[in-house]
Amino acid sequence: MGLPGITPYPMPDTLPANRVDWTPDPARAVLLVHDMQNYFVDAYRRDASPIPELVANILALRSRCATLGIPVVYTAQPGAQTLAQRGLLQDFWGDGVPGDPPAARIIDPLLPADNDIQLTKWRYSAFQRTSLARILTELDRDQLVITGVYAHIGCLMTACEAFMRDIETFFAADATADFSAEHHAMAITYAAERCAVVLNTSDLLTALSRDRASVSSRTAS
Repeated sequence: MGLPGITPYPMPDTLPANRVDWTPDPARAVLLVHDMQNYFVDAYRRDASPIPELVANILALRSRCATLGIPVVYTAQPGAQTLAQRGLLQDFWGDGVPGDPPAARIIDPLLPADNDIQLTKWRYSAFQRTSLARILTELDRDQLVITGVYAHIGCLMTACEAFMRDIETFFAADATADFSAEHHAMAITYAAERCAVVLNTSDLLTALSRDRASVSSRTAS
């Protein structure tokens, strides 16, 4: 029980066809950095793909968001959860993040900035038992760019719930990582076909860098 040791694998080099044509809008978007904690990243070899690319791409997106004033939200699971707090997660994954503080910390290259929003996360979806939905409403944002780990678990479940909340979601294929190339491919394929737009970091950076004067205004539903 618990996390598997993850064998290095290459980032996806082919993306699935997207079912919809949503466009990331810097006036509407929020960047989500999902569970990039030492405990979860330690399942990988940090010097082997996909981790160097993952970290570099999240950093690039975060930097662009800082330049454009796009809010950044981090999720992190707490250490030493009780059985009551874990619920059914205990049956699938065991105890989860241990009680030692370094395990629960966001990895050093991605430590949140002072103005970034940090949420304690309890379930696969970042919306469950958190204030993420309220934060998006208060910020008047209805797009979510998802990065982090693991693509086919929390990242995908967050994308699904965002879709069900009428939040346009962009799944960063090369700024997420997973248990294997097969799991990663499954996650981005499902996302593209059912709940999100899947893009690479380079395409997201281009879209988010549009002149604010050309940003389309939100239309009423």
